[in-house]
Amino acid sequence: MRSLVTSTFALALALAPAAAFAQTKTTTAQQPPAGQQPPAGQPPAGQPPAAQPPGAQPPAPSAPKLTFKTPVGMLFVTVKADQTTVFEEMMNKIRGGLAASSSPDLKAQAASWKFYRASEAAPGGNVMYVVLIDPATPNTEYQFFEVIQKTLTDEQKRDPATAEMYKKYNGSIAGMNLMNLTPAGGGGL
Repeated sequence: MRSLVTSTFALALALAPAAAFAQTKTTTAQQPPAGQQPPAGQPPAGQPPAAQPPGAQPPAPSAPKLTFKTPVGMLFVTVKADQTTVFEEMMNKIRGGLAASSSPDLKAQAASWKFYRASEAAPGGNVMYVVLIDPATPNTEYQFFEVIQKTLTDEQKRDPATAEMYKKYNGSIAGMNLMNLTPAGGGGL
């Protein structure tokens, strides 16, 4: 039992500097998806689109907001201590939505998402979660709210309760760091 505690502690010590110094992206909050408000240059819902000039092409889909460049991705998410149930609700909504999706690409992501809660306290009395995406698919969106948005029906997207849900989920997150991971070596140490 002692070796397990030491191993967990050693792992926590090993990952702490990586989370602090090897980050490629940091954010204090995520933004609700563009689907909640019309994109720039588009009319509000219910209004006809403005005519495009001849020869104009429709806008290209936007690049993913949060993606991984390696086979495995990891997010270190700092959650406000009194908001852990909200964050865990959001993560379960993501996993459940992906699993129930009719899209084969989204359905395939469901098994990739794993999340863990650290036993040790995070700075400021917050709680640290590790979200592991294994395998991670290049050029795939992993931003929490964008993933949820893809799993909602059009009616759910228009529902005012959805905007409130995004605000609640956004309010649970104190910060986040992203890491791109490449497997190095065998399966055991």
